Amino acid sequence: MGILQIVATVVAFAVTAIAITLFARAGMSMLSIVRLGAADKTRSGDRGKRLGNMLRETVGHTRMLRWTRVGAAHWFVFVAFIGLFPLLVQAYLEVINPAWELPWVGDWAPWVLVSELIGALGGLGIIALFVIRMFNQPSRKKVAPPPDDAEKSKAPSRQSGSRFERSRQWQAFYIEATIFGIIASHFTSRSTKIAAGELDTPVWAAPVSHLLSGAFSGLSTAGAGTIVTVAGVFEIMISWAFFWVLAKNLTMGIGWHRITAFFNIYFKREADGGPALGALKPATVRGEPIDFETADPETDPFGVGQVEHFGWKGLLDFTTCTECGRCQSQCPAWNTDKPLSPKLLIMNLREHAYAKAPYLLAGGGKDALGEETATPEQLANVPADALAEAAKTLVGDVIDPDVLWSCTTCGACVEQCPVDIEHVDHIVDMRRHQVMIESSFPAEAQTLMRNLENKGNPWGAAPNTRADWTKGLDFEVPTVDTADTEWDYLFWVGCAGAFDDKAVKTTRAVATLLHEAGVKFAILGTGETCTGDPARRSGNEFLFSMLAEQNVETLNAAGVTKIVATCPHCLNTLGNEYGQLGGHYEVVHHTQLLADLVASGKLTPVSKLDGGLTYHDPCYLGRHNRVFAPPREVLGSVAAEGLTEMPRNSERSFCCGAGGARMWMEEKLGTRININRSTEAVETGASTVAVGCPFCSTMINDGVNAVGKGDDVEVIDVAQVLLRSVRPE
Repeated sequence: MGILQIVATVVAFAVTAIAITLFARAGMSMLSIVRLGAADKTRSGDRGKRLGNMLRETVGHTRMLRWTRVGAAHWFVFVAFIGLFPLLVQAYLEVINPAWELPWVGDWAPWVLVSELIGALGGLGIIALFVIRMFNQPSRKKVAPPPDDAEKSKAPSRQSGSRFERSRQWQAFYIEATIFGIIASHFTSRSTKIAAGELDTPVWAAPVSHLLSGAFSGLSTAGAGTIVTVAGVFEIMISWAFFWVLAKNLTMGIGWHRITAFFNIYFKREADGGPALGALKPATVRGEPIDFETADPETDPFGVGQVEHFGWKGLLDFTTCTECGRCQSQCPAWNTDKPLSPKLLIMNLREHAYAKAPYLLAGGGKDALGEETATPEQLANVPADALAEAAKTLVGDVIDPDVLWSCTTCGACVEQCPVDIEHVDHIVDMRRHQVMIESSFPAEAQTLMRNLENKGNPWGAAPNTRADWTKGLDFEVPTVDTADTEWDYLFWVGCAGAFDDKAVKTTRAVATLLHEAGVKFAILGTGETCTGDPARRSGNEFLFSMLAEQNVETLNAAGVTKIVATCPHCLNTLGNEYGQLGGHYEVVHHTQLLADLVASGKLTPVSKLDGGLTYHDPCYLGRHNRVFAPPREVLGSVAAEGLTEMPRNSERSFCCGAGGARMWMEEKLGTRININRSTEAVETGASTVAVGCPFCSTMINDGVNAVGKGDDVEVIDVAQVLLRSVRPE
């Protein structure tokens, strides 16, 4: 062994030992920080399902491949990152002796070919990701807030709209350069050996290395050995430098996600692989759903008021964020110049959690009322910056209230996140604390909650008028206590369907179509009250619980098993959340039932709709409940020219702006979400915009009027479109 090999060997193994030690220490530190989060007893079951889904999402890249080019490039890099590990082992052998190969498989042609393909495709993948990132760099040009009410607007200055805006770009470029360097080192070693005649590998097994070997033609054996040694030690050093950098940067999510993503995906809320949409995660205390009869707001955290109140999965979410910006690119708030970016929200929570961690690990903490629970002796050795971080309020100092209340809970962020971060749950958890403990929320929400509590509906309408929509129909609509025959479905009318003039037309259309098809149904009439959706998503879990328990008691007493609803928010709450309170029902949207009735011939469209037709996917019907095809099937049966899709549709549909209780709050920041969406609908050229949600109907209709197309474009529910075709008169 020459002096070069001795020095290289010492350096390689020393770097390895130091990096492994630092990385292991950092990993344990990260684990201790994640474990600071609140207990969560819902993440441990269904191990087989969880493992299978984790393998599908990681090895299969099922979520990454929703963005096809980026996903494909990332998959090749992922395979290279893992699949070329044996070549890192070989690098240690080459540092000791340049002629050494991996035992048994080192010069075996099939292995050489596989590693050659992995390396080449991984290198091309890195180049593709680098180019994509370069072409999507945020511009330096700033865009001022909207001119109207500009001083009042707190909307941040936008750059180019790039999803990488405010991501820490150097981290991504560093990692891409590291992986490319590892691949380049491997090809340098192999092509050098081929050029010097030290590796007898056929061209078909090592086409790239043979091609590159021309650059080293005429090289002596000694010269080749030197290059192989240097390349080997370089590969080892940059490989372990990556882990060294991670050890020094616990908040480097774009690097750490290569380890934590496996766990974050495994422990996702939905064990069957679905995104954390539909039902909200219930408010919990010490890992159990909160019981308001026994919970004490002075000792039990209602919602999240401190970062450690998040569940441990929340802290793992923050740790895993890759800053890819897919969530930001899809967020309706961010795209209309509001301060909310799901990416930046998670990044800020991560920075705060890790900066506060020394204080928490020393025993520091605050009770539900914000009083310090640790003794001065426990905090004596806590760094000053950690104490300063601990003094910050979560909502106010770390997260601006305008960020928190800009969310429509549409779920676009959760839908797009490749590592299964549960943004909506975290936002609502913080709202819960603001509402139930701090009594801090938008003024309009106070009116909403008062109406829900006193009248059982957001509009504050008289409860005894809930069945007034039935007046004037040419058939009788029975209630569950007056029906003289068995009924197939309970028709859940909903607050909008009973009290909003535009939505009442949808309610009457659905009832007429069900009667026409011979479907037996009944309603609760005055026995129905709000499902509690706006209360829960505005953070008032107590009010939601009160309303939901009342409804569950009514429904169970009536023997209800199947429900049809016109409002996706009602559908979601009844079908996905009432089970948390003992109410288990089969709930369908009216478009699902109507699609079945058309397909079975019980409803027959007899006239076609002219003038073009487009469809807006409601967030709580589409993303949250995966109902995409039925409304399109109904519309397809009546549209003379077929359905014209908006560019953003189905899973990527753009929110109308009404979700998350935003329907009852003023939209004071940035531009209006409904105008953004309505403009897209108008630009399809369709004269009819079909919707499947009363809130969407109101918001899109207002938006169409705002852009001056109210006389040219009609916004109506799918049921109304079908009724006009079935009964043209």
